[in-house]
Amino acid sequence: MSKTLGLIGLLLLLLVGVLVLAAFRPDSFRVERRLRIQAPPETVYGLIQDLHQFNRWNPWLRKEPGARGDYSGPAAGLGARYGWQGKELGQGSLEITGLQPGREVRMRLDFIKPFEAHNQALFQIRPQTDGSSELSWAMEGPSPYLSKLMGMVFNMDRMIGSDFEQGLKNLQQIAEQH
Repeated sequence: MSKTLGLIGLLLLLLVGVLVLAAFRPDSFRVERRLRIQAPPETVYGLIQDLHQFNRWNPWLRKEPGARGDYSGPAAGLGARYGWQGKELGQGSLEITGLQPGREVRMRLDFIKPFEAHNQALFQIRPQTDGSSELSWAMEGPSPYLSKLMGMVFNMDRMIGSDFEQGLKNLQQIAEQH
């Protein structure tokens, strides 16, 4: 009996420790990847700020090509919006919220299902002296307590970093064919 109570006490202490550690995790997350693309910044920019072009290389849509999607707002640029719904992708939308032509595209990502989350994506294009472009793709957002707790087991960078890498390679392939 005392061994059982000791084991229960140890498990409770471990649980409390995990809950306390989660509370001290960062209040936000950031995932970023970079890739050099042998194409001028204008070409790379065009493949990001036009959501129809964006979805040609979007790594998640390639995983579920049958997902339903709807475009709204302008065809490209500020205010262009895309909403999706799929069995694997869940439900959400993205909207272009900021532009610096040839240099930067900002997007708001609103995930509804399977988990609600509101994040920001930033694409920055840096021209290189050889005419190529260095593209960085970052996503950041808040980490509420439940996300912090989940982060004790699941690492956001490992979860979506490989998707960012694949998306950049997809974009690179398209941009370098122009």
